[in-house]
Amino acid sequence: MIPPISLILISFLFTPIIIHGLKAPSLSLELVRRPHDPRTGRFERVKELARRDMLRHDRRRKMWESVEMRMHAGRDYGSGEYFVEVRIGNPPQKFWLIADTGSDLTWVNCNDDGDDGGVGSSRKNVFSARRSRTFQAVLCSSKQCKVDLSDLFSLQTCPRPSDPCLYDFRYADGSAALGSFGFDTITVGLSNGKKGKVNNMLIGCTRSTINGQTLNGNIDGILGLGLSRDSFVTNVASQYGGKFSYCLVDHLSHKNISNFLTFGTTITPKSKLLTEIHKTPLVKIPPLYGLNVVGISIGGQMLKIPPMVWDFKARGGAILDSGTSLTILTMPAYKPLMEILVGHLGKFERVKASPPFEYCYNSSGVGNKGFDESVVPRLAFHFALGVRFEPPVKSYVIDVGPSEKCIGILGADWPGASTIGNIMQQNHLWEFDLVHNTVGFAPSTCHN
Repeated sequence: MIPPISLILISFLFTPIIIHGLKAPSLSLELVRRPHDPRTGRFERVKELARRDMLRHDRRRKMWESVEMRMHAGRDYGSGEYFVEVRIGNPPQKFWLIADTGSDLTWVNCNDDGDDGGVGSSRKNVFSARRSRTFQAVLCSSKQCKVDLSDLFSLQTCPRPSDPCLYDFRYADGSAALGSFGFDTITVGLSNGKKGKVNNMLIGCTRSTINGQTLNGNIDGILGLGLSRDSFVTNVASQYGGKFSYCLVDHLSHKNISNFLTFGTTITPKSKLLTEIHKTPLVKIPPLYGLNVVGISIGGQMLKIPPMVWDFKARGGAILDSGTSLTILTMPAYKPLMEILVGHLGKFERVKASPPFEYCYNSSGVGNKGFDESVVPRLAFHFALGVRFEPPVKSYVIDVGPSEKCIGILGADWPGASTIGNIMQQNHLWEFDLVHNTVGFAPSTCHN
């Protein structure tokens, strides 16, 4: 039912307007009741009306609710990524998965045998598909395996039609996850304190990994937040306003300091914003989230970077990636930035850098005063619509040891896309609007 004030407003809007004594044209629309099947009785019609009402109510309720998934830095795991609490199956089994906007497959260490052997024998958390009443394997003989999941590196191996659909999911650094596809329920927390369920979510049951920089022995799996038809983001965001956001605490924070990965329009109170949210266009390059970068400045000086470096059509561009720790710039952007930044850091003692870093410094300082950030020029990324992202100094001159700091930006070959990593994103709220194709951000402490 429409509240009385809305009826008054509608009545006002459709009242004929008198202009200089002349009656303006008006619009009249005939309002009729939805027709019903004459073969159904009154009770069946009322039941159908109630069903429709509940569906409308549920959609409206979700507009005001949001999914909140606890998120913290990976310092205590010896990892540079951020981890999200995820509960999979029925009954739910708890895992901490890497939040990765750069990939679209959600997978977990898995063992169909129901014991603690196999891929996760050295890890605490291994998903047992047999213990989940809602797990359904994808068969290798299905069209879903042969066609729909080909983008997720499904394999054509199918000894028997009843065998599971296998995958060999590869990451850019050479890491790989090998296992089989299935569908299961994910239990999530809601902003009202209750629990919600995401049914029929595509899950990868990983039985072995090839360890590169992405995968190590301390992770339970990866929450693929990239864009694709079957990704976690696509399924959940579509139910909660088409938005998701995260606020990354300092990457050196312990796991007791956390924030939330949020789906919906509500921003968690822990994400106390220090300014208003600035929005810039989102460039969708599934599974990646691209940005329209105009340029980079350091100390207020715009760098001379060829425009094609930021042009996706010229095999350039820039992406946001929560699963990459350091920021990576292609050489036409990296070299001019380093020339100025390294020049300003010349007053600090330079020490031998360990890979992958190129420039490192003694941060103990004269008289144990520590590293003086005030002499470091401010870095700024300039986005479309005049929007500027200015990270704190600690996000690009980072701590790597008790008395050592390094420039946390790496160079990469051109052509290629540059990457704004999670350390550069820390202490900011990032909001992705998949309906209006915008990325919003604002500085925040990301914790109370």
